[in-house]
Amino acid sequence: MFENMSGFIGMLPWIIGIIIIVTIFDLVLKGMALWRAGNNKQLGWFIILFVLNTAGILPLIYLLFVGKKESKKKSKK
Repeated sequence: MFENMSGFIGMLPWIIGIIIIVTIFDLVLKGMALWRAGNNKQLGWFIILFVLNTAGILPLIYLLFVGKKESKKKSKK
């Protein structure tokens, strides 16, 4: 049952490194998206971004598509 366990243990540092990189990426994107949602006074997006953990996918979508449009509208006023 544990014959291939040594292969997994050898890969453990790589797996931990990938988890750390994804976590840092998620925290940076989440912070940027929360900041922009707060500045745009978008309470719904702020709550969704704060509650859901999507490994950076939802904050990236917000920053690239939704938040960008709101920032342009705000600057025109």
